[in-house]
Amino acid sequence: MSDQRVVITDESSGKSLELPVIKGTEGEPTLQIKALPSTLGYFTYDPGFTATASCTSKITFIDGGKGILRYRGYPIEQLSEKSNFLEVAFLLLTGELPTSAETEDFEEDITYHTMIHEKLNTFISGFHYDAHPMAMMAGVVGSLAAFYHDKLDMENPAHRLLAAKRMIAKMPTIAAACYRHHMGWPTAYPKNSLNYTERFLDMMFSVPAEKYEVSPVAAKAFDLLFILHADHEQNASTSTVRLVGSTGANPYASVAAGISALWGPAHGGANEAVLNMLDEIGDISRVGLFVDKAKDKNDPFRLMGFGHRVYKNYDPRASIIRAAAYEVLEELGASDPLMDLAMELERIALEDEYFVTKKLYPNVDFYSGIIYKALGIPRSMFTVMFAIARTVGWVSQWLEQEETPTPIGRPRQVYDGQPARDYVSVESR
Repeated sequence: MSDQRVVITDESSGKSLELPVIKGTEGEPTLQIKALPSTLGYFTYDPGFTATASCTSKITFIDGGKGILRYRGYPIEQLSEKSNFLEVAFLLLTGELPTSAETEDFEEDITYHTMIHEKLNTFISGFHYDAHPMAMMAGVVGSLAAFYHDKLDMENPAHRLLAAKRMIAKMPTIAAACYRHHMGWPTAYPKNSLNYTERFLDMMFSVPAEKYEVSPVAAKAFDLLFILHADHEQNASTSTVRLVGSTGANPYASVAAGISALWGPAHGGANEAVLNMLDEIGDISRVGLFVDKAKDKNDPFRLMGFGHRVYKNYDPRASIIRAAAYEVLEELGASDPLMDLAMELERIALEDEYFVTKKLYPNVDFYSGIIYKALGIPRSMFTVMFAIARTVGWVSQWLEQEETPTPIGRPRQVYDGQPARDYVSVESR
């Protein structure tokens, strides 16, 4: 809170109110409007919460105009180049990068909790074979409280941290189990000798019939993707986790709600939508036609993977993942017509005045689907990959909220329905 005040006056009543200005370490100053309804009798109207700060946080900073993304102050460019996913997870959870000893202890803790209760595998087997993996994920994660209720005292910081570690550790195991159920494969258990991403790939793709060798290219690519997707400030799914958590609900229920929010095609499903769009375009010769369709306000077609709710500049994650996409395809010796199509679409869009004026730059979803496809991940699992990574951000945000007194989330509304009216009997209607 700063000493600055902004005074607003209601001309109809002549009443005035001083609104305190909240200034964070960085970012725009924010008005504290708590006293507005009681003093002047007004609420604020902000559909989609585009101009509303719902909390204070020390975890992630975004400057959409400058294309900046930082975790706990560290630029995403540095973390993606020099760090690894579990180190970033420790950073998001605790606020600092781990020492060598802390790294070893944290990796050991995560490895220890990668197994899931065997009854959870039975639970997963109860889903229809073609159930969407995100439906299974939401159901299984929500049920974790029934299996791990022994240390679920939310007033106890040690219990809260244990729940967070459990979810980070178990999410890849659950995701792989859901995939294998869909494929009709037997359960693959986590191998403690492998690191986080290697273990996940082994659980996904190993089969009893032959030895599975984890591709270093795939493991490296997944580690990068998980870092880039680990947290992104108060997006729809993170806000959902915080809102559910504000009720006092356990973290498993809160994260299950976040998974459901992430499932939406406008949020976590965007990378799958990008590939569907590229399939629809079909050939490089048709890119110009679809760019024109995207510019036609009377045409419902829209380019997926371009623009971002927050970034009004190039998404900093997109440039990192673009380079990774090229590297993965080159190292795997894969030639993907969709990648060629995507590059031509990107080239035209970045040069077209319409897209430049509207600052519709490629975002992280534009390239991530291409990488997942090259690594053999089916499209139905794309959002699940996102959920594995974002679990770190969800539990970090949930922990932060639990550490400070937070009122239950309760947005208001503008009612524009029928005014008061009397009941009419069925005979008179």
